[in-house]
Amino acid sequence: MERTSSSVFNINYHFVWCPKYRKPILTDKIKEFLKDCLETICEAKGWKIVELSIQSDHLHLFLSTNPEFSPTMIVKVLKGVTSLQLFKKYPELKKDYWSGHLWSPSYYVGTAGKVTSENIKRYIEEQEHNSSTL
Repeated sequence: MERTSSSVFNINYHFVWCPKYRKPILTDKIKEFLKDCLETICEAKGWKIVELSIQSDHLHLFLSTNPEFSPTMIVKVLKGVTSLQLFKKYPELKKDYWSGHLWSPSYYVGTAGKVTSENIKRYIEEQEHNSSTL
């Protein structure tokens, strides 16, 4: 349980999104830079990364937040900022994403409700060993 001056909460979201055209670009240096970007953004916003798994063509992010932030707002911030940062750091990405949109417009979000947080963490960890699942 987390607390603010006016609430007690336990809000955890499992997000999944992928690069446009599901291109397997999230590898090596891009993967590490993306991980650092996500950690920096989440820390600045006060969101706690519970688990993160970046596959070559998609990522899983399980985070904890307070009720102030909607899932839509969270994913817009994360996708928007990381896209800008990745294009800035790796301008060669513009060759494949000439429209300026790195991420697919869709995403998945689920909450830790009937399943436990541990089950979601285990699922994300298993994704590192079986990257063909989504």
